[in-house]
Amino acid sequence: MQSEAHPDPRGARQQGPLPQGLYFVSTPIGAARDITLRALDILAAADVLAAEDTRTLRHLMEIHGIDLRGRQIVAYHDHNGETARPRLMRALADGQTVAYASEAGTPLVADPGYQLSRAAVAEGHAVFAAPGASAVLAALTVAGLPTDRFYFAGFAPAQSGARQRWMEEAAAVPATLVFYESPKRVARFLAELAEVMGPDRDAVVCRELTKRFEEILRAPLGQLAQDLADRPLKGEIVVLVDRARGTTVTAESLEDALRNAMQDMSRKDAISHVAEMLGLPRRQVYQAALSLGEPE
Repeated sequence: MQSEAHPDPRGARQQGPLPQGLYFVSTPIGAARDITLRALDILAAADVLAAEDTRTLRHLMEIHGIDLRGRQIVAYHDHNGETARPRLMRALADGQTVAYASEAGTPLVADPGYQLSRAAVAEGHAVFAAPGASAVLAALTVAGLPTDRFYFAGFAPAQSGARQRWMEEAAAVPATLVFYESPKRVARFLAELAEVMGPDRDAVVCRELTKRFEEILRAPLGQLAQDLADRPLKGEIVVLVDRARGTTVTAESLEDALRNAMQDMSRKDAISHVAEMLGLPRRQVYQAALSLGEPE
């Protein structure tokens, strides 16, 4: 009987069974064709399938003509992890290959697969990633905000006090901020962000990325909050906020930022990087760099 070709975890193709271990398989965030050939190979070959939403994975496999071959799909999500995880760990201990797929996007990014990954690593099992679609990266691609540094903050806390503290902490991060939010709460969320971070801070709302009704809204936070206050939204939402610009920077903090940057960059590149990061005129940063002398 001729053996089937399966992907090598390192990227090449090889003959024979799928190497044993736990596979985290990225799935489309919208368009069903946004899945890799390697991901399809893994789903076709794995001994055990697990998914955050079994119906979503079953439908995806049907679209791409992958036969379940009598395999059941084990539900693994936030509410049943403690009971489902031992079953998957037993399968790994028995030498079987296990493939876990998130409902949409890359597993472990705002996803319950984290504890499964930790358990597999703790017991010495091989863990592989089949990378692919990610709402975070797709949103950064289309937003038009700086991508040299970004901070994924996920979903906001439910309680108002904790949510405000969380926003204040995020506001101080010198990077493009990326949030997930429910369409029912996004208008309130934007209004609260505008209060904490200021209404003039540039922001982007990405709705239904890669889907038929994809929509990208770009405006300052205050304007976005106003525009969406009375507009019901549907679909998956990603909110991005630019780093703070024109904030007060002390001479000491500027010099510290330059020293850190010049450890890995030329002085010219470090000046450009720090000017962008802190929202300062390049000439001001250049003068500060001159005062530090030549980098060691």
